Amino acid sequence: MANKPKVLIAGAGPVGLTLANELVRLGIPVRIVDKAAQRTDKSKALVLWSRTLELFDDAGYATAFLSAGTKARGARISTGKDVVAEVSFDLIDSRFDYALMIAQSETERVLEERLAATGVTVERTVELTRFGDTGASVEATLTKSSGESETLDVDWLVGCDGAHSAVRHGLGFAFEGSTLQSHWALADGHIAGLDPADHLHIFWHRDGILAFFPIAGDRWRVIADLGPAKDGETHPDPTLEQINALMARRGSPGIVMSDPVWLAAFRINERKVKDYAKGRVFLAGDAAHIHSPAGGQGMNTGMQDAFNLAWKLALVIEGAAKPSLLDSYSRERSAVGDRVLRNAGLMTEAATLRNPLLQDMRNTILRFAAGFPQFRHKVADQLAEMDIGYPDSPLTAKPGTVAHGPKPGERWPHPLPEGAGGRMYTALGPAELVRALAARFPKLVMASPAQDTLRLIRPDGYVGFAGGPTDGARAEAYLAALAL
Repeated sequence: MANKPKVLIAGAGPVGLTLANELVRLGIPVRIVDKAAQRTDKSKALVLWSRTLELFDDAGYATAFLSAGTKARGARISTGKDVVAEVSFDLIDSRFDYALMIAQSETERVLEERLAATGVTVERTVELTRFGDTGASVEATLTKSSGESETLDVDWLVGCDGAHSAVRHGLGFAFEGSTLQSHWALADGHIAGLDPADHLHIFWHRDGILAFFPIAGDRWRVIADLGPAKDGETHPDPTLEQINALMARRGSPGIVMSDPVWLAAFRINERKVKDYAKGRVFLAGDAAHIHSPAGGQGMNTGMQDAFNLAWKLALVIEGAAKPSLLDSYSRERSAVGDRVLRNAGLMTEAATLRNPLLQDMRNTILRFAAGFPQFRHKVADQLAEMDIGYPDSPLTAKPGTVAHGPKPGERWPHPLPEGAGGRMYTALGPAELVRALAARFPKLVMASPAQDTLRLIRPDGYVGFAGGPTDGARAEAYLAALAL
């Protein structure tokens, strides 16, 4: 890029690539480096949930993922003999009322190709080996695999460099949490005998959990717990024969895997930093939080970290907003990280109960609860991350006199107007009032004349302010607190 980079991104996984794409779309020059020689060829994180797809849609490029993925329409939990509960994803309150099953290798391909089309190339076999925040900028040293190094000054550094993050280590942040005392097996291969093919299938067997996630065609991901583990203990990778034996014992009859693409044993870590930022340095994705794969929340949470940070960085860099806007990133996303960690942990705990009496109680309670449409609806929205909001954010105004619709801190359920996604606040309300706000804050607000209710919708689709036609002065004060 001809312009001097404003932001250096360490790590070119899904989170780093999302952040790079968003910043470049918003006109911010970036560099993105990764020590790996090439992007992953593994399926890894497998699902893009509805809220993430909405954000990509508002940004203008959700369709690239849709053509590369497969839609899953629901999830079924059974004992192998009896169905305990079923949740249909068409209950999700979104224009994307499904789970998009897409291998991480494909997600990264879509993002990297889009980035390359803007003229930004991922610099591979390049590692961030040192950095220092001077207060006015970040001085960073990049080292190539050849040993050649380069020192550069950037305004901001973002660590999207995974669970072993060099940026997190450089900040000296504690990665607090633990490793679960259990072994797990993962298999990615071609499966016959599993129906319906557009569902996630979870078997709660007496011996442990067996879960199936569709990838594409007859290719599925299988996850199973293998029992207790001691501290520091590793488990050999499973063989195809062992996976088929597990499926025969725990699943419904006739499920068989062939032609495995990937077989691995793993342990589950649940860890998180307290703060996602210090000075001019930020953390996003697995560098800030890792948790159980239950619910497929990890990559989606990381991508939403990236969307949250991108618009704030862009407005500050362009001089439209005060630098204090960036203080909201850690506060908002750390609270979401706590919640995702807790929910994924509870799902894992429920799925791995060993006591037969507790297993029977769990199944009875879930079977009863799943009889209520409200419960199924709530589960679907939680999985899809539709119920995430920012009620305690410094960017969330106290609600005014609003009789209906989303309150401040809640998600705005409609697509953002063309050009608003990620770029500016949208002022929705009486025409004269919203046009006056856009004229007063031209770098921060675009007007969208609508109903009598006055709302300020953040660039990431959450309500910042809500009031009535007489609340114009309060809306102006809200924006004045942000504007530079």
